[in-house]
Amino acid sequence: ITLPDNLDDLRRTARKISVTPAILSDLVTLAVSLGISSLRAPTFALNAAQAHAALYERDTVTTGDVTIATALVYAHRATQIPQDDTPDDTPPDAPQNSIPQDHPLSIPQDILLDAIKAALPPDLLSNLDAKAKKRTIGSGSGAKRTGNRRGKPLPARQGPKASAARVDLVATLRAAIPWQTLRKRAQPDRTGPVFQQSDLRHKRYQSLSDRLLIFTVDASGSAAMARLAEAKGAVELLLSEAYARRDHVALIAFRGTDADLILPPTRSLVQTKKRLAALPGGGGTPLASGLTAALTLAQTTHQKGLTPTIVLLTDGRANVALDGTGNRALAATDAQQIATQIACNRVESIVIDTTIRPEKALRHLAQIMDATYVPLPRADAKGVSAAITTALA
Repeated sequence: ITLPDNLDDLRRTARKISVTPAILSDLVTLAVSLGISSLRAPTFALNAAQAHAALYERDTVTTGDVTIATALVYAHRATQIPQDDTPDDTPPDAPQNSIPQDHPLSIPQDILLDAIKAALPPDLLSNLDAKAKKRTIGSGSGAKRTGNRRGKPLPARQGPKASAARVDLVATLRAAIPWQTLRKRAQPDRTGPVFQQSDLRHKRYQSLSDRLLIFTVDASGSAAMARLAEAKGAVELLLSEAYARRDHVALIAFRGTDADLILPPTRSLVQTKKRLAALPGGGGTPLASGLTAALTLAQTTHQKGLTPTIVLLTDGRANVALDGTGNRALAATDAQQIATQIACNRVESIVIDTTIRPEKALRHLAQIMDATYVPLPRADAKGVSAAITTALA
């Protein structure tokens, strides 16, 4: 293809290329679905489509012109992968002649999306999808939950007539009013507004679940007393802010051949001090048993509405397997298997390395758990509490 010598002539020709309103609507809708908030992108895509049509001496923008333009303009600007979960709010009983028909030149969205995806690297698409699905944790409350009784109001949604949620009267009226002229014309004998089941909108609320910090502390070896003292002080410091942060805490200590739940989930500082008065220490390092106990507690409390976060405080030198035998290789394998289960269950985790020099095995274990790794040698209770607060933020 030979480009014209004078690009100004091409620009003037491109401005005269006709574009249907349906294509303009498609460009804007596709930009929004890809997470592009600026109107400059649809404008650039329109200019590119017109220029491509003028290059091939066409008088009207075609599907091929728009496909190439969106791949060139939208691909590197996309911030999300659109999902096909938009509800259809069109009343099913509306007359066919009352719904505006798409222009015959309107382009299906899947064609444009396929062109944009083809212009993007596959790993970029997977990273965007993983980023959208990954849960975030805050310094205070836990996960967001949608209910129908109390919490922060959310936009109303269409639902069945037998739904237990409360009806949003204002949203229902807004959905029904635009159709009143057509419905009165179809039912002239009816008095007052005419409602259909598709008009019903129900209230939704967003509430925040309480967070549970599960301290899983290595109570084995000669450094057990120091680690237990750090964990004890950190638990008490975090509990002092529990009411403001909406946090519960629990403490699991593992030593010898098993793990013990020293402190069940609580927000009571008085009860915590009583339970932490005498903590056991010494013996082997059953790291896999400690992770198993933490995962079990996380699953149980998650079913009760809490958002669990595992805080592992250890030096990572596991030497006792799940069956109680003193086998370092088997103990490391068992710990990695439980860490994989924690990652598969999407339990947020923080691994605090208490060794003088960062332990490579513990860093690797944190990667398997998909946890935040914090090397913290010689840390006191305030340091542990500050590191946990920073990791949660």
